[in-house]
Amino acid sequence: MSAFKFSIDKKLNGALGRAGVLNTPHGFIETPAFVVVGTKGTVKALSPEQVASLGAQVVLANTYHLYLQPGAETVAAAGGLGKFMNWNGPTMTDSGGFQVFSLGAGFGNKDSKISKERERTTVEEKIYSSILKNTRIDCEENNLDLSEITGKLAKIDEDGVTFKSHIDGSEHRFTPESSIQIQHNIGADIIFAFDECTSPTASYEYQKEAIGRTHAWARRSLLEHKRLSGKPLVRALFGVVQGGRYRDLREESAKILSRMELARPDSSRSGFDGFGIGGSFEKEDMYNAVGWVNKILPEDKPRHLLGIGEPADLFGGIENGVDLFDCVAPTRQARNGTLYTKNGRINILNAKFTQDFTPVDLGCDCYTCKNYTRAYVSHLFRAKEMYAATLASIHNLYFIVNLVKKIRQSILDDRFFEYKEEFLTRYKHISLN
Repeated sequence: MSAFKFSIDKKLNGALGRAGVLNTPHGFIETPAFVVVGTKGTVKALSPEQVASLGAQVVLANTYHLYLQPGAETVAAAGGLGKFMNWNGPTMTDSGGFQVFSLGAGFGNKDSKISKERERTTVEEKIYSSILKNTRIDCEENNLDLSEITGKLAKIDEDGVTFKSHIDGSEHRFTPESSIQIQHNIGADIIFAFDECTSPTASYEYQKEAIGRTHAWARRSLLEHKRLSGKPLVRALFGVVQGGRYRDLREESAKILSRMELARPDSSRSGFDGFGIGGSFEKEDMYNAVGWVNKILPEDKPRHLLGIGEPADLFGGIENGVDLFDCVAPTRQARNGTLYTKNGRINILNAKFTQDFTPVDLGCDCYTCKNYTRAYVSHLFRAKEMYAATLASIHNLYFIVNLVKKIRQSILDDRFFEYKEEFLTRYKHISLN
């Protein structure tokens, strides 16, 4: 028997979207929902209390990073991820697959989840700041061109991946079994099967080869999860759909993972508790790829779109049946001075904001907007004060978390398409230069 239950409250007419509730051992998640990323067991610049106060329901931590530091055994000894980081709500961990991708095929190429996106991912920010031969060198301080780095830091084979630590260059290995073992030690409510996340520039032939590995690793992840799980199950396992931008591969992956089940002692069969949609996309066909997959995945199980969180992308994902999103963009952009507003993104470092004594976003109810002005936040960034990252992160996360809540409510109120048009007409991707 599982401690997890997913129910659908309302379906979106004419599309795949839905509003539901996902029950976990540490509370329920009203879906669609934005999952706040706490890479190393902390949401950068914020306390758990601040994260909760902005309306966040669930936090996702990074398996790769927690494995390297402080170690999964340490997190387990502390009582699990939630207790370790003082977060009382539901938690998730990824499998480490994307980090391995960034160390291998993506290293030095600035590849990301979306091939036309030029901003680096959080792990790339760390990896690209070092050259690993047991020496830690800051690339920016040493004026190094990362595209000229020729060595790959990860090697993929049929059994797993061998990679080097971004901390000290030491060699490590992930297999489906070890990834599941690490995630069980970390102790999140929802974990992911180990998968291979391919580059968006990979050929069709390589994508096909990679999803074969991903499916084999998914079965091994499911077997290991079953071996380690108690009764009732204390955590859920999501399989990860891959296949790049190719419709036949995406559909094949969704079909295989949907049917993947293991026999139970009572003669019943059990499969994945939910599904992640991973890999990389072309920006213009991301929504199509998500739709292809979600038309096939079981309707009664939750779907998580990994690593996507731009405001406009949330509408497209939800319309095409996504229940959960996670992305580092809101906090990463906040730390760089990029703030969301209902009229588009702004760069708070622009000179025009130094004398602007209005809130970051007029009408926003976040702590930052209720208590501070654009001029003050701009001053903090210019003065290189740490509090700048805190106030900016509070605002961006509040904006995204509550945008998804408003989208959910629009589904319940039968006005999703009207709300989508209203928001996207107003929200413009203005230049930040």
